[in-house]
Amino acid sequence: MTTRRQILKTAVAPMIVPSLVLGQQAGAVAPSDKIVFGGIGIGSRGAYDLSKLLNFAQARFVAICDVRNERREEVKSMVDQKYGDRDCRMYDDQYALLARQDIDAVLIATGDRWHTPLAIIAAQHGKDVYCEKPCSMSMEESWALADAFRRYNRIYQAGCQRRNGGNFELCRELLKSGVLGKLETLYADVGPSVNWPPVPSRDWLAAEELPPRQVLDWDRWLGPAPWRPYHSSYVSGGWRNFYDFHGGGILEWGSHTVDLCQWAADLDDTQPVEYEPVGTNVGPYKVLCKYASGVNLVMRDDGWDGSLKTGSCSFRIEGDQGWVETGDATKIECSDNVKPFLRPTTPASLALSNHIEDLLRSIKTRQQPRASAAAAANSHVVCHAAFIAYQRSKKLTWDTAKREFTNDDTANRMRSRALREPWRV
Repeated sequence: MTTRRQILKTAVAPMIVPSLVLGQQAGAVAPSDKIVFGGIGIGSRGAYDLSKLLNFAQARFVAICDVRNERREEVKSMVDQKYGDRDCRMYDDQYALLARQDIDAVLIATGDRWHTPLAIIAAQHGKDVYCEKPCSMSMEESWALADAFRRYNRIYQAGCQRRNGGNFELCRELLKSGVLGKLETLYADVGPSVNWPPVPSRDWLAAEELPPRQVLDWDRWLGPAPWRPYHSSYVSGGWRNFYDFHGGGILEWGSHTVDLCQWAADLDDTQPVEYEPVGTNVGPYKVLCKYASGVNLVMRDDGWDGSLKTGSCSFRIEGDQGWVETGDATKIECSDNVKPFLRPTTPASLALSNHIEDLLRSIKTRQQPRASAAAAANSHVVCHAAFIAYQRSKKLTWDTAKREFTNDDTANRMRSRALREPWRV
């Protein structure tokens, strides 16, 4: 097991030039311009991300690391079939992949518990990162993530692809143009509690026989999460809704929709100062939040498709002169006075491709992408604060400058989580 001391000894932050030597065809990106990627923990969601990445000529995917042999084989097959060769390398140790000097960036799509530690380790090894959300398991991890990518001067793009979705962009434009008037309230859908309760279970599933290490490295799968006995359900996606692996519905879906609210309202650099939980763990529930400016944020659980059936991950913006709401269905609903300003938008299916293109552009220009580590950190801190308020069953007030709750010492102790040795952030 690699320790933090060993990690820091091997940490580097070079500007790496890919070493591809393939001949250039007409219309192809020059080999020296290609951005070389590796992947860590590529499951179903990660495979979807990868399928979009593979469509970009300026990117080349060369290596997969996973604790499951089955996943390694699946990703290698997918990549080799796309490129028509057998060059994709497989690893069961993330440090072996990260040690490769030809790899510029990594796609991280593990479970939540690994997101921040792996992203920081990758930055220490000089890699840029695309990481799925939720990006952190605690406030402390959120801050550590933003600090690390600033310190190591790496590019980080959170998997908040809706920031590059046409219907969401239009809603943001309507707010910024003044059509909605003065901003009053933002609404973020946080999913039905019947599927994603706001406070997940702390139980353990019954132990099952552990597979051989070459099939599944259970210790590495757990990583920084507390030890628990193996159960096959965990590794097939059943880790969700267990507190040790997951932040519950508030963090899971808030990392999608609270993120949109912060972005749309130009609040990426702050958080609300009040958090009031309403309802029970079996729903419906809300967390009523308020920014220092007086703008309200409502995390709502009264319909996964939004109040107007605009699709999953819906969000709503209300001003004193009008309102607008949209979601993954790309349908936009609004007040009558806003309708003349609507226009057709790109399909939802293009949001992820646009998001990856944003990442590739940022890697080349060294300019921050839309879903940077700093932006992700702040939107996740909002969700963690709401999650803590919900667990405490009381209204909490938050000091954005001091990064602490002003009225609850227990809540302040919940800003961080212990990580299993030897992992640190």
